[in-house]
Amino acid sequence: MKNKIFHILKKELREMFRDKKSLSMMLIIPIMIPLLVIGMSALFELQVNKPQNQYNTIGFDYEFSEIEKEIAKELGLEVITDQTEKLEKKYQEGQLDLYVTKKGQAYTIHGKDNEVTTYASRLVEDYFDVYKEYLQTEYLTNQEISATEILNIIQIEKDIIETESYFVNYITNYAFLFIIMAITISATYPATDATAGEKERGTLETLLTFPICSKDIIVGKFLSVSISSIITGVISLILMLISLVVAGNMYEIYEGVEMMLPASSLIFAIVVIVAYSFLISGLCIAIASKSKTFKEAQSALTPITFISFFPGMIAFMIKIETSAVLALIPFLNFSLLFTEITNGKVDYLNIGLMILSTIIVIAVVLGIIIKQYKSEKVLFSE
Repeated sequence: MKNKIFHILKKELREMFRDKKSLSMMLIIPIMIPLLVIGMSALFELQVNKPQNQYNTIGFDYEFSEIEKEIAKELGLEVITDQTEKLEKKYQEGQLDLYVTKKGQAYTIHGKDNEVTTYASRLVEDYFDVYKEYLQTEYLTNQEISATEILNIIQIEKDIIETESYFVNYITNYAFLFIIMAITISATYPATDATAGEKERGTLETLLTFPICSKDIIVGKFLSVSISSIITGVISLILMLISLVVAGNMYEIYEGVEMMLPASSLIFAIVVIVAYSFLISGLCIAIASKSKTFKEAQSALTPITFISFFPGMIAFMIKIETSAVLALIPFLNFSLLFTEITNGKVDYLNIGLMILSTIIVIAVVLGIIIKQYKSEKVLFSE
């Protein structure tokens, strides 16, 4: 039996590596991973290190004193003073990033809710904090009260344990989700070609004339699709690691942060890639086997791509924590456990439950496929 499975596997792999579409799915899709890592890193860099001259033009409806001018200059504010109506018009025309009005000792910051306003508002608030501290110091000094003792009545010290960069964790987890999606896309084409494609070409009937049972045929096809998926996953992982190192050398936001994943995360990532490749390959073959044509199988497999990606993405966005129950749920468990391990948490029970649930699902799926291949309605397109 092992010899027959090997021959089927050899046949499927030979056809797969001769097919340009299969190779493109296997090799080209992982290129998206470096584009994702570099692109998101560039976006974070732009947000964090936004040039100050892009949000420092602030309007005021009153004249500045000399000390206010000095504070504004030190903080890099470009001050425009004018009447309120004219400031509002300039703001609407995009000449100002914000404008401030004053009534008595009450100051109001005016603007619309957008990215520029957020940065400009922080800058203006910093200005008022410095100016308020100056006024408080001046008042206390005039009252012959020690400003130092009053303003520094409490002392605040920081003892913050340095952890990995938020940006590194964010990008690493999203890159892993894209690896999962790349594996899924890589599995759909060879699974479709090995089942519905063979039925449409009429080669499946020829294969069945040989003294090979349906179980050997299914296992051989299943292993060939799984190998294709594993290759895609490993290539994607390697490209992710390379792009993380490249991004670490390119962008200031990663300064002083270790970009390479720890050995435990890499080992688990490989375990997940292998386990997920077997799982998705079995599901793709099961779905494609019920289709009569290649096009029909592709349409039936389209939702699998979204199902593989979105549960993990949503879980990451709303920060769902892994539990024993969630570790049993296919698709979701891979992403949750990877996020947990990249954060330095290793729960062997949850990892074991994930592997157990994956084995059970694969066994059930293979059983269904073997049963399908014993049905003439499933085997033949006519």
